[in-house]
Amino acid sequence: MNNNTGWDFGLATEAEWMPWGEGNNATARIVAAADGYHQVLIRAQAGYTGTPHEHEHAEFSYVLEGVVKHNGTTLSVGDGYGAAAGSTHHSFEAITDATYLTIFKL
Repeated sequence: MNNNTGWDFGLATEAEWMPWGEGNNATARIVAAADGYHQVLIRAQAGYTGTPHEHEHAEFSYVLEGVVKHNGTTLSVGDGYGAAAGSTHHSFEAITDATYLTIFKL
């Protein structure tokens, strides 16, 4: 009997890093996914900038290493944000090399 029906376990030894965003200075790996939501670990080099976009669904992010700037607010280790559906992500920059965990729905 499978007691893990409905679960997606992201094992670090099995997750592959892939290019993230534009350019070649960020990579990501999908940690886990369920019901259209994705938990993604992102490694960005200092200077990486994200593409402006509108959130169709809520999005959450948590900084694990480094310093990033989201919509004019500087976030460092232990900081995070929640963006409501319909909000606009107009700017993002990795101020230093950074690693952060983001959860969003596609």
